[in-house]
Amino acid sequence: MSAPAPEAARQAAPTLPMLLVLTGIAMLSGLLVVMVYQLTKPAIEANQLAAIEAAVFQVVPGAVSQSTYVVGKDSLTPYAKGMSGERVYAGYDKDGKLLGVAINAGAQGYAGMIYLLYGYDPACQCIRGIKVLKMVETPGLGDKILSNQDFLANFEALDAKLNADGTALANPIVTVKHGTKTDPWQIDAISGATISSNAVGKALDQAGQRLLPKIVPHLAILRDNPPKPEAEK
Repeated sequence: MSAPAPEAARQAAPTLPMLLVLTGIAMLSGLLVVMVYQLTKPAIEANQLAAIEAAVFQVVPGAVSQSTYVVGKDSLTPYAKGMSGERVYAGYDKDGKLLGVAINAGAQGYAGMIYLLYGYDPACQCIRGIKVLKMVETPGLGDKILSNQDFLANFEALDAKLNADGTALANPIVTVKHGTKTDPWQIDAISGATISSNAVGKALDQAGQRLLPKIVPHLAILRDNPPKPEAEK
């Protein structure tokens, strides 16, 4: 009755070498993925930074130069390589006058996250423009937030004033049904792209509530420290 045992052992014998080979392949694949990530990470980060810096000039009208700052609990600090924290970008005219601050924002859209940069103008305490940096919204529907002129007109002077205590927006930024906008802090949605329109409003409100109370009290730092002309660097 014990005769089948040797046959079973012979059939099971190749299992260990196969497992070792598969394990080796998996480890090598993982190593290659890590190596490719490490090699491409600096280039990816550089491309992302270049895209953001180019967008600053689109959301801060008239800006020709910029400086990067890191937002702290009670401070704005000029960015230096290796610093952590949320960055904002001060835009200046040719004479070094502060025109606005570009701020990152993001919220869930219909097909995924929508990431954008918006420009805050201290003079009017309003948002002067937005630039979508990344999204995967449905072509022909959600991506209308990129080009619909009526929608983009919302951001010519979208109210973003702080309350009397300076602790939050005086009026939350909200997206309303197309054609029903009555207040300067409301965003008139795009018909057929309501979810994407709402995502933009949510992104602006969340970023504004979180960051503007930390930025506005320290605007003097940005005004008094325009970037040096290229000849002086």
